[in-house]
Amino acid sequence: MDITLIRTFLEVAATGSFVNAADRLYVTQSAVSLRVQRLEDSLGRALFTRSKAGAEMTAAGREFERYALSLIKIWEEARQQVAIPEGFTESLSIGAQYSLWPRLGFRWIDALRAARPSLNIRAELGMPDRLTRFLIEGVVQAGLLYTPQLRPGLAVEKLMEEELLLVAAWPDADYETDLAGRYAFVDWGPEFVMAHALHLPELTNPGLTLSLGALGADYIRNRGMAAYLPARYVKRFLDSGELHLVPDAPIFPYPVWAVWREDLDHDLRQVAAQALRNVVSALSADQHKVRTDLDNLSEDEIEVLGQA
Repeated sequence: MDITLIRTFLEVAATGSFVNAADRLYVTQSAVSLRVQRLEDSLGRALFTRSKAGAEMTAAGREFERYALSLIKIWEEARQQVAIPEGFTESLSIGAQYSLWPRLGFRWIDALRAARPSLNIRAELGMPDRLTRFLIEGVVQAGLLYTPQLRPGLAVEKLMEEELLLVAAWPDADYETDLAGRYAFVDWGPEFVMAHALHLPELTNPGLTLSLGALGADYIRNRGMAAYLPARYVKRFLDSGELHLVPDAPIFPYPVWAVWREDLDHDLRQVAAQALRNVVSALSADQHKVRTDLDNLSEDEIEVLGQA
């Protein structure tokens, strides 16, 4: 069985569209159609009902989906096991969104290597949809996400409460008077967008929106602008004087989640989870320091976006 055909089937099943599946797989729509057709020919059953609205799985497609997921999982287990280098006895593949690799993901790798020297580690980068697909298929066994998706076979736990703070590339900024023409709206998801529009309507449409997560820090500090960014991520820029806290500006709580495959070896998960908790503990101290500095700079009690 061609694993590429199975991955394509699962992508169409997940997106409900040949067009969206093609975008995610970085191939043409005709290539997706051909792959699905080949799979249907092999099985002797139609797996999707095509229409202008998209692609809906048939009864045969829904039945095959269970086996497709199992086949992908077995393939990934075999691929990872065979790929373990000499001198290592086990393997773990982890993934994270871009904003969670610096300060959290990289430190997690360091902690894992210290706790388990014989562990071979593979790291993946992706947006939530891509990482969730990797978790379901077994490409990734543990992930760090802001917006996890609950799926069978996956366990989700809250790691920490990230705080998004308003920072500027110049000192003593006033968020009510100084940001016109100098504010970049970083899109942190629907809840942030709604809370931002409610509490900061004058900054909601600044003409520049960055769906880049923490990568926005590099943009604003090099261009003399301001934006909402994670406290733990910008701490080093605050310490170096490249960015500055904006006094009295509201904050936004933004939880970070760990997602685990439930079939991950129990002992390995325990070690990985403890290493992650140790990293989070250290990061919480960093975030607390930044929040304390903001409180000391502010004249009023800090408002929380999204709360009445």
